[in-house]
Amino acid sequence: MQEITAENFDAKYVDPVEERQIDKFVCDEMGRQIHRYIKAMKGSKKMMEKFEEQLSTLTIPEKEEAIARYIDLNRKVVSGLDLKIVLTRAMANYCDTFSYLLTLVNDKRKMVYYLNRIKAKYLQFHTVFEENGKFGIKDFKNRILVKPEYDFLRTCYVYVDDLQQMPIIAQKNGKMGLVLPDYQDTIVADFVYDDISLRDEYPYFEALKDGEHGYIDKQGQFCVCESIDE
Repeated sequence: MQEITAENFDAKYVDPVEERQIDKFVCDEMGRQIHRYIKAMKGSKKMMEKFEEQLSTLTIPEKEEAIARYIDLNRKVVSGLDLKIVLTRAMANYCDTFSYLLTLVNDKRKMVYYLNRIKAKYLQFHTVFEENGKFGIKDFKNRILVKPEYDFLRTCYVYVDDLQQMPIIAQKNGKMGLVLPDYQDTIVADFVYDDISLRDEYPYFEALKDGEHGYIDKQGQFCVCESIDE
């Protein structure tokens, strides 16, 4: 990092108090965006309360990480979202006068700095990659989330209100199963299924096994019941 001097002070210095508070208010705005997304998806009041309850127990850095994971699974959350508006609202909450708000908003260096900071914190998208004919998944830092050991992978973009980590639908040796993108390839459901498809509500996975249709619950258990209580 370049040393801050009297000559470059205005171009390089960022007030740590300002940065911390704007981070907080941006986090609040991103949380509200997800709240609106859940509502737009016709989620129930209980679902929204569940989401907000989960966030309320976290520190700001933990909230940022949880929201980034949520956005990675539900990328429509940020479809059409103008991050400049998010930042301006956060700055407005930080500023105690309108003239100070105008000063911040018209400071191009600070706007670019904070916009890049928002993108780095919240837009952390994973990618599927191929190696020797097998597929795996890397996170936004190019670290391997799921090893390239599978014939097929389907990332679960799904509306989830409780910030839980969702498993990946995978195929291995001609059979389907579920694996967590947790850097350890933790198996949620063994590779014994003829087919697994994604549902938009709990239980999120519908499966076919030995000619029987059923659901796979959070614990990876297969049930042929009509419904599963969450």
